[in-house]
Amino acid sequence: MTAVAIEAAREARRTALILAASQAIIGSAAPIAISMGALAGQYLLGPDKSLATAPITGFNLGVALGALPAAAIIRAMGQRSGFMTGTIVTALGGLVATLALFHGSFWLFAFGLTVIGVGGAFVQQFRFAAADNAPPQFKARAISFVLAGGIITAILGPQIVIFTRELFAPVMFAGSFASILVLAAVGAAILSLLRLPARAAAGGTEIAGSDARPLAEIVTQPRFVAALFCAVGSYALMSFVMTGAPLAMVGCGLSEDDATLGISWHVMAMFGPSFFTGSLIHRFGAERIVAVGLLLLIGCAVVALSGLALWQFWTALILLGLGWNFGFIGATAMVAASYRPSEKGKVQGFHDFVLFGSVACASLMSGMVYNAWGWTMLNWMIFPVTVLCFVALGALRIASLRLA
Repeated sequence: MTAVAIEAAREARRTALILAASQAIIGSAAPIAISMGALAGQYLLGPDKSLATAPITGFNLGVALGALPAAAIIRAMGQRSGFMTGTIVTALGGLVATLALFHGSFWLFAFGLTVIGVGGAFVQQFRFAAADNAPPQFKARAISFVLAGGIITAILGPQIVIFTRELFAPVMFAGSFASILVLAAVGAAILSLLRLPARAAAGGTEIAGSDARPLAEIVTQPRFVAALFCAVGSYALMSFVMTGAPLAMVGCGLSEDDATLGISWHVMAMFGPSFFTGSLIHRFGAERIVAVGLLLLIGCAVVALSGLALWQFWTALILLGLGWNFGFIGATAMVAASYRPSEKGKVQGFHDFVLFGSVACASLMSGMVYNAWGWTMLNWMIFPVTVLCFVALGALRIASLRLA
């Protein structure tokens, strides 16, 4: 490698590590919202608990609605300033959710989680930023580095919940959501350390030249279609099952701490493999890693359907997290390889809008399905969705052979 290439690789690693640290801190707002959203929803609702997961749906909807604006803001302001703007949005959402709990307002609480989700849309751009500022051979690893920050998130978010849930008693859960303001401030301080090349710092506007293809042409490529389909399938299934899991555990007589620690194990499994997922993608190809992720999701369903003991809940959630990691990181690497640098803003925004719109629908349906048919039906739904994802991968394989 030349001296320039070595320096570029070193700078790419530095950027990825800063984004990983930011992901670890700011990303902790997500497990707080997910582990406490439905339980706080039950706390605020009357006798009818069917809408208990609506706040989590609001969070996922916020990520979807924020995807395109976040991409536009980052492109206009540059990555560092754009990401720091996202921390302000996250803090605002935490403030609204806290006030809603003090006032006993369910729908204001759901709105607060929606705003937190909009802030989360900026965090979702971290993985693309790491890939965009990395040499081709380091892109998959850069994505993995960023998502590896979720290991700290897996520990930090649930522990914050356990120690702050009763901080403002008798107003339950308010302390957990107030802590999001502190997380946002620390995350902003870490993001201020970003040192990006001029192209990335300017949001890439200078390279948006005539080589950029229409969005419709990009998103109809077989590779992009298969990647989006698998990303939606793995992420929506993860949200669908995870959202109902705390309700199911508490409903089966387990404690709220058991449910929170179950989410902690789940989030750790989501991000723990990220240290080597990128290397596996580089060695075996993204499509194979996605397929392994789908098999792990099926394993989650098998364990969850085998019984209702604590170890079965936790094991199923761990497999669910592992399946998400392989499926989602693999699909993200496929997406990152399907567009040119001048096309990244619109493609990433479109991808995340579709992705998190689907995830929001999945989280809302989770509460409805759980209340109507229980935990068992949530897990039976894994089988048809994973089959459809395998069909998408098979169609991509056939298309690739034809082109070859």
